[in-house]
Amino acid sequence: MTRKHFFIALFVILLVFFGWRFVRPLNIFVVTDNFDRPVDTTALPASISGLRASDCGACHKVFQQEWQTTMHSKAWTDPYFIADWRFDGSQQICRNCHTPLDVQQPDTVVGFRDRNKQDPILVNNAKFDQELQHEGVTCAACHLRDGMIEGVIGDTSAPHPVKKLENANQVCLRCHVVDGDRWDTFFRFPPCGTVAEIQSASDAANKSGEMTIKNIASLGCVECHMPAIERPLVEGAVTRNTRQHLWRGGHDPEMVKKAFTAEFKEEQLAGTEKRQFTFEITNTGTRHYLPTGTPDRHLTVSLRLLDAKGMIVDEQRHKLKRTVMWRPFIVDLWDTRLPPGEPRQYAMEYSTEQISSAVAIEAKVRYHLVDESRARRINYQYGEPIDYEVFSKRIEINDSLQ
Repeated sequence: MTRKHFFIALFVILLVFFGWRFVRPLNIFVVTDNFDRPVDTTALPASISGLRASDCGACHKVFQQEWQTTMHSKAWTDPYFIADWRFDGSQQICRNCHTPLDVQQPDTVVGFRDRNKQDPILVNNAKFDQELQHEGVTCAACHLRDGMIEGVIGDTSAPHPVKKLENANQVCLRCHVVDGDRWDTFFRFPPCGTVAEIQSASDAANKSGEMTIKNIASLGCVECHMPAIERPLVEGAVTRNTRQHLWRGGHDPEMVKKAFTAEFKEEQLAGTEKRQFTFEITNTGTRHYLPTGTPDRHLTVSLRLLDAKGMIVDEQRHKLKRTVMWRPFIVDLWDTRLPPGEPRQYAMEYSTEQISSAVAIEAKVRYHLVDESRARRINYQYGEPIDYEVFSKRIEINDSLQ
């Protein structure tokens, strides 16, 4: 083979390789033993009548009522998830977190055709329960393991004996600790890798002598998303410390507002005829990045100078978002989200002449559940708002300061 033929062959090989990388199924995380198969429900405690939330709610009514208000209960039916999942090829592995019980899935995984467990061997599941599938992350998804009911309060004399969890945060790890450390991935955090974000933030803090994450108990997932409350586990039982099954997050404006602090102020710049308006936002309420989860989620900050008619004289817009290149390789291009504890500032500066036509300046922050360009691409037909306001402040421009 001549040198010319060698380079032609190499070029063709590379062309085919990169072409394949652009059309292959998009596998965005490593499939680990933690969630490569659904939860086995073959063995059930004798006293358990069924796996539906209503079965658990017969005794734990308040807990079921809380669960019904959550995105966990809509993990399979959420319109955005369905559109996104179908667009990316309806991969089976997604079911293991969105419908975690084996009987919630129409097929049974009997093996894998590849070492990376991205190509499962499926057979028809005779025990498939479609109604249970629509419950998404239902009670048994978190509390049933190896034929035992698990909880933070171990009780061998309960109607269904309860195996004590070392820490409640253990339950979160099945789906929120997915890894992305693979030869063709070059991003810092996988899409659902909230725990990895907490670890990264903690490692950075540790350089300053602060505490780092050493165990599951220190993650703080349930402490934030499952507030503690004194109440009985079942009606008429002894009152004890329990956790609300709420899991509020990005779909709850009030929860998002608790995640940050913001200040918008005006100041005269010394020795000049200019005035500066500064907006500062800090992630003070989470240990992960804000926002977290799917990279579609982001914040926008807008600073607007307004005239007497409310028309925009000048405007700044900033997007706090994680931007990822997915093909041919997965690469974090940039990440402007808010890490824990780090303030971010944006400023608008004007001379008195520039500002003469304006009567006010406002700062607004909006939380976006979906990127509109992504929504159009996957044909997501949303019926509810995909963004909402979480901060707004207006400063009237006082002539006396000019």
